[in-house]
Amino acid sequence: MAGNLSNGAILEQLRNGSAKFELVSPPFPSISAAASSWKTSFLGDNSSRFFARIGSSTGGRSPAMEKVERFSVVKVTGDGRCLFRALVKGMAYNKGIALKPHEEKEDADELRLAVREVICEKKEERNLYEDALIAITVDESLKRYCQRILRPDFWGGESELLVLSKLCKQLIIVYIPEHEHRGSGWGSGFIPIAEYGSEFKKSRNSKHKKVVRLLYSGKNHYDLLC
Repeated sequence: MAGNLSNGAILEQLRNGSAKFELVSPPFPSISAAASSWKTSFLGDNSSRFFARIGSSTGGRSPAMEKVERFSVVKVTGDGRCLFRALVKGMAYNKGIALKPHEEKEDADELRLAVREVICEKKEERNLYEDALIAITVDESLKRYCQRILRPDFWGGESELLVLSKLCKQLIIVYIPEHEHRGSGWGSGFIPIAEYGSEFKKSRNSKHKKVVRLLYSGKNHYDLLC
């Protein structure tokens, strides 16, 4: 999108169809102008908007391919709460806490409702999350979103990560499986594709905060990486 437009102007262009939505996270470049080597939707629903795109603007090797990382996968229950479950599980893990199943479910629902509270109920706080509002209203009205998020099986994704990274003051990095990026059945590592809450990399005492690493698979599911 163009350089110095305000968020309000961008949102209006998205609504009237004169602008195209594409959200990427640094250091990965946009590849909307080129034939992308790989792209995927990470929104946790059946929409067609893009969460992130990986590839080179010149059509060459993706920078992400240079950063294959290795972790263990901690499986998360796929009941529609997987994003929220993975996030609460990760934050608890970083504190050395093992959540019981009912605690994980309850905490996941609390995160979902916390998003609803700041986006749908607290108008004075809503403007603090303009990136999330843009991501939400590209595909549906805010009213419809606020109705859907009440459901316990609401699938979280891009918009919710934008909100929760700030609410929880938590650095969150989303990965995809290496083999999905390559488009083949080989590759056992994980590739980072998006980062949220980068302003929270350090705590008040200047120590690096522990990262919550989420694994997104092409089946609209989030697990935890440790």
